[in-house]
Amino acid sequence: MRSELYLVAFVLLVPATVQADEPPVWVEPMKQVHAKFSGKPGTLALLGDSITVTKAFWAPLGYAPKDLPEPLAKNLQVVKTYMLDDCWSKWRGPEYGSESGKTTRWAEENTDTWLKKLNPETVVLMFGTNDLNQIEAKEYETRTRSVIEKCLKNGTVVILTTIPPRAGAEKKSKEFAEVQRKIATDLKLPLVDYQAEVLKRRPEDWNGGLPQFKVDAAKDGYSVPTLIAADGVHPSNPSKFQDYSEESLNKNGYQLRTVLTLNAYSDVIRLVLAPPKK
Repeated sequence: MRSELYLVAFVLLVPATVQADEPPVWVEPMKQVHAKFSGKPGTLALLGDSITVTKAFWAPLGYAPKDLPEPLAKNLQVVKTYMLDDCWSKWRGPEYGSESGKTTRWAEENTDTWLKKLNPETVVLMFGTNDLNQIEAKEYETRTRSVIEKCLKNGTVVILTTIPPRAGAEKKSKEFAEVQRKIATDLKLPLVDYQAEVLKRRPEDWNGGLPQFKVDAAKDGYSVPTLIAADGVHPSNPSKFQDYSEESLNKNGYQLRTVLTLNAYSDVIRLVLAPPKK
């Protein structure tokens, strides 16, 4: 099971130009989900807390960034051609499924309302950071599954995203990420393993609250040149690293999440949502 689990995550972390011999395990199950969809193609809802509602995530790609590495440029073209423009930045806030401080309890209570209002073709889902101080892993799994199953029943494809590591709750945030990976494996979902990518890139110094980042943190907690801000909770967003180079992806947490999401969604469009060319 663990090897299958990490295959799901790996497929979404490699550039789209690298083609596996076999399609990802989630392709056929998500095609079956998508066959039930009756809404408008190209709708993408971003469901989550403050790490999602902020326009530091996802929205910058809507402004046609220059000098993108070729694989990212191709993926962005796929998304721009397919996704509705409003889904870059207008689909934010409580009515659209994202709000600071919210948990899976809030998500479970409101998912039916969001599905009725938005009827999204695809959902990017990441709740859990705020749950860390409120519930245990068993309840977190139950509520997360409930949200996902409602989406799948609606015909909405779900891209699940693991939460980032959190300072002071390192062990529990890893436990929650394992829950998310298990759910992705069980339900055969595309998975963006954000936590694994953060820890792979900055295994020892991902936390912007560490002493070596004190000078940068004093100016602005989000300006620390590592992947998690000085509060130890939110992704970083330093103004010096706003491009899409490997250096920036190692030092800007929101930029990294955006790129991982771009790669995942473009794969879903190619392999599940877009009709085959005749």
